[in-house]
Amino acid sequence: MCFMSSILEPSEGLPSWTFFSNHAHVLVCVAKQPNMRLGDIARRVGIRERTVHRIIQDLSESGYITIIKDGRNNVYEVNLNRPLRHPLEADHDIRAVISPLLKKSKSS
Repeated sequence: MCFMSSILEPSEGLPSWTFFSNHAHVLVCVAKQPNMRLGDIARRVGIRERTVHRIIQDLSESGYITIIKDGRNNVYEVNLNRPLRHPLEADHDIRAVISPLLKKSKSS
């Protein structure tokens, strides 16, 4: 399962923004479940499947994930050693951000 069990609808009084970009949400999904289908990722993140496809291509072209064909399906391998992209965080790799999100919560 990804980090959300369903799409979260904005609640009244809560901000509509999140701390992570859609790229980060997609990366967390494939790190947690490497064989997750694009449609499932789209529903979890709350974006369209075509947007997930574009994000997967961005992440692949930048070396953050490797796409491995498994028959008709894709399996994604995350490269946690890649640096964060913004100059403010470039001295850290994505492992620093993603790894804590991959741990099972105490309530799981």
